[in-house]
Amino acid sequence: MINGPVQHIASQQNAKVKEWAALLEKKQRDRTGRFILEGVHLIQEALKSGAPVETVVYDAERGLPAELEPLLRSEDGYPCTLVEASAAVMSKCTGTDTPPPVFGIVIKAEADTAQLYGPAALVVVLDGLRDPGNVGTIIRSADAVGASAVVIGRGSVDLYNPKTVRSTMGSLFHLPVIEADLMKLLPEGRERGIRLVGTSLQAEQSCFSYDWNGPTWLLLGNESNGLSAEVSALVDGSVLIPMRGQAESLNVAMAATVLLHEAMRQRHYR
Repeated sequence: MINGPVQHIASQQNAKVKEWAALLEKKQRDRTGRFILEGVHLIQEALKSGAPVETVVYDAERGLPAELEPLLRSEDGYPCTLVEASAAVMSKCTGTDTPPPVFGIVIKAEADTAQLYGPAALVVVLDGLRDPGNVGTIIRSADAVGASAVVIGRGSVDLYNPKTVRSTMGSLFHLPVIEADLMKLLPEGRERGIRLVGTSLQAEQSCFSYDWNGPTWLLLGNESNGLSAEVSALVDGSVLIPMRGQAESLNVAMAATVLLHEAMRQRHYR
């Protein structure tokens, strides 16, 4: 058995419930430095990675998911506050049509910029991406190839938007994901020897002939308009993903996956 007290909350009018539900809005996430994590898998990944999970709330009718019990078991009790809640509370605090059996309240991690630099740095930089699914998928792809970090520039979708968090499938907790002002960060990267590489349908060099070894930041732009003019002016070079069929272009998340896997191939599977 797991040691420690369990709180019970049934009313949607409970003050804690109102605080949690408010985290569905960006301004409240920014103000409190906290965000909501929905579902068993995401909470598993957060707990395994040592993320600062403050509270775990589960559906009283369905009970605490068995997958989470080993991660919550300790001689000293729960590592976080545990709350048993009504279905109405679960519905109020989550952003999906069908409420998950469990959600968590997590403290935002402080930005760790150390991984952005170094002789083997491979970083994905997002400039103005607005689709949560695209951002989440790119974070998963970066995680899959062992990239150093992902940087989300101002003007992109909020990293802690519940849709973005869900679409990362837990990769959010596997590598640094940093929100930054690109007009400050990119010049600093260049000064420290980082190559800034963009993508362009007009590029003359294929992503397969480009040398991805050495410290590299891959810059990806808005789904409709690509990189902003300000960011494009800082790019050291651009690459093209060759296509033999009739598609005009690839979705930005698909393109990121192709490019990242080519970088991994060159670095580790030559």
